[in-house]
Amino acid sequence: MIDGPTLFIEYAGLRILTDPTFDPPQVYTMGDEKLTKFNGPAVDPDSLLPVDVVLLSHDHHMDNLDQAGRAFLPKAKRVITTASGSKRLGGGTIGLHPWEKSSIPLPGGGNLTITGTPARHGPTGIEPIIGDVIGFVLSVDGNPDIYITGDTVWYEGLEPVAQRFDVGLAVLHAGAAQPRGPFNVTMNTNDAIETASRFKGAKITSVHNYGWSHFIQSREDLQKAFKVVGNDRLLTLEPGTPLDLTL
Repeated sequence: MIDGPTLFIEYAGLRILTDPTFDPPQVYTMGDEKLTKFNGPAVDPDSLLPVDVVLLSHDHHMDNLDQAGRAFLPKAKRVITTASGSKRLGGGTIGLHPWEKSSIPLPGGGNLTITGTPARHGPTGIEPIIGDVIGFVLSVDGNPDIYITGDTVWYEGLEPVAQRFDVGLAVLHAGAAQPRGPFNVTMNTNDAIETASRFKGAKITSVHNYGWSHFIQSREDLQKAFKVVGNDRLLTLEPGTPLDLTL
């Protein structure tokens, strides 16, 4: 983990970055909302280069794509995000609707297939207000899939992800973020446990519950909740510390 939602993944010979937030600590004002960022990135962003693809759950919130993250995008070979976000970003950005796919050739032959997955960034009816978001499944023939939820709560639209894919690792955007009032726009501990229950054979980890003022639940809260229900599949990421996984 590099920062709040920002994860660097090396998979099948490719270097993958999610939701780049690289700004130093500061306060962002967006209309009537204020978001406070407490930490800068745990590593120098340029040390991550080369980056084969940036997976961007959405481009229009500073806690998923901040100023330095936006400046970093042209350094990546590809950027994949929502269909609406690709129009805003331009520059050859690839836009996906849920269930649409994009492929990247692997260094040793074959392809990494990236499938867009549904996401809802808050309660029912929030979509016209908060905008489009998307998650991703990474698939390589003969290997378990990696699922990155993007900014979403648990809802019935995520069920088909578990039904369609053999997920070996699920990365949950947790933290119970509340930037707009007393409702969550990312997963709380109950959502995370509900999601984990659908991916019975998968390892579970989380991002987006560290480093920002509007996250009302922490990594420690998630650890406690999983312990209470007897789920031992949760892996906790530490900023700037690599974690080697065999899926």
